[in-house]
Amino acid sequence: MNKEFVPKLFTVLKEGISGKQLRIEIVSGLIVGIVALPLAIAFAIASGVSPEKGLITAIVAGIIISVFGGSRVQIGGPTGAFIVIVYGIVQQYGMNGLTIATFMAGFIIIGFGLARLGNLLKFIPYSLIVGFTSGIALIIFSSQINDFLGLHLAKVPADFIEKWKLYFQSSANLNLYAIAISALTVITIVYFPKITNKVPGSIVAILISTIIVSVYGIPVDTIESNFGEIPNHLSLPVFPHADYETIKSLLQPAFAIALLGSIESLLSAVVSDGMIGGKHRSNIELIAQGGANIVSSIFGGLPATGAIARTATNVKNGGRTPLAGIVHSLVLLSIMLLFAPYAKLIPMPCLAGILVVVAYNMSEWRQFKSLLRGNRIDTIILLTTFLLTVIFDLVIAIEVGIVLSSLLFMKRMSESVNIEAITLEEINSENLFDKELKDLPKDVLLYEINGPLFFGAARQFQETILSTNMKPKAIIIRMRYVPLIDATGFQSLKEIIKSYNSRNINVILSGVGKRLLLDFENNDLFTVLSKDFIFEDIDQAIKKSKENYSKNPAK
Repeated sequence: MNKEFVPKLFTVLKEGISGKQLRIEIVSGLIVGIVALPLAIAFAIASGVSPEKGLITAIVAGIIISVFGGSRVQIGGPTGAFIVIVYGIVQQYGMNGLTIATFMAGFIIIGFGLARLGNLLKFIPYSLIVGFTSGIALIIFSSQINDFLGLHLAKVPADFIEKWKLYFQSSANLNLYAIAISALTVITIVYFPKITNKVPGSIVAILISTIIVSVYGIPVDTIESNFGEIPNHLSLPVFPHADYETIKSLLQPAFAIALLGSIESLLSAVVSDGMIGGKHRSNIELIAQGGANIVSSIFGGLPATGAIARTATNVKNGGRTPLAGIVHSLVLLSIMLLFAPYAKLIPMPCLAGILVVVAYNMSEWRQFKSLLRGNRIDTIILLTTFLLTVIFDLVIAIEVGIVLSSLLFMKRMSESVNIEAITLEEINSENLFDKELKDLPKDVLLYEINGPLFFGAARQFQETILSTNMKPKAIIIRMRYVPLIDATGFQSLKEIIKSYNSRNINVILSGVGKRLLLDFENNDLFTVLSKDFIFEDIDQAIKKSKENYSKNPAK
């Protein structure tokens, strides 16, 4: 039975879970839920929406990803990677636009899964991922300076450069209380794990800073002063309504959400596979991610994906089945129902401190530095994606990054294709070519192609073979190391054959296996070259070249 589209939870339940492991899953889910609480709220606020949107996403999307996903340990919910996209959409189209874009993105991700693109998405270049991830980290850090320093700016520009100009212009408005709380938060998150790993440092920082601000009435912004009350219930699902023009305008952001969410979720699944020695199911994971985004949007939530940090926390606490992810969502639901009114007291500088730590962890500065010392192509992709993300837009960065990566990959591939003319002198050298080639007539040219004959190498192939000034009796093109030929390659091959046929020079193809022969037929190569001139063995091709050809080209 093909398990490609079977959720891991179904497999786990079929195998059975011991009582001991069940207790471990519940404890792990409880810990991950507590870890996710401040992050869900902080990600929502940084995205320009109200705090409960992050909780709704973690609850609704988290359950769906755990129940229907292809990973044993994946924890789903809002992530820092989406902050830039979500903020841009909200600023331009409002919350309704975000709902529509997320709804559309869900179906796109499901389409990726059904088309079995799960394995292909894992081939996104690492330099591209580090580029836009580092760019996102810098943007998140920049977006938190207002609250971190207590500048109390009512509206901060979305543009990176304009944002920092405003910060410097407002430096006289520094709030020392806010800076102290932000610094306390960062120090607590960094150093509290040295005391114990059982309680997340971010929760400890929230409790300490909230108590201090509430008891002593310290003048800093809080969630309540900026957003009001946090609802202690889930809103009813509402399906988005949109006209054609709205859908058209949101198609690009929806694709960006889909692509980023797919990459992030599969990257998280791959990382967790390495931690537990497992193997996730990419395509059902994508389908679950798509469904999670659809449901999250109709409940008024944010885009969701697999969260690497929370997934790693789950693994470290013994989680080995999707039950931990389900428990994590139920913990968040319980907190929202029972304690939401108290969350409004959380100081904004504390949340800013949490996100500054998140930004640092996302920055991957060590990998960034390492890639800068790598090969030139990886450096170009890295810097291009990073700068486009920071200065312009993440959507543009992803699109340009993928196109640039593809073009540079094609350049690499075309350079790896070797088209070589083999002379009699080389054939007579004992260390080079096959002994059977010594029978090659002097008036026959032999070319050998090594590598795929695709559009990136087609022009080089055509120019190399047509560049000879000789007028041979025949030309043998040896293709034993050609794994595939695309449409452009076939077109070049046809033009070469036509060119030589017009000069009464026969073209003979050697090393053609059954697979390549079938491709020849599908691409109508036999309309310009008879099957009598196509051989699998080089000896037969040489024998054919020795025959007396008529002056008319073979067809």
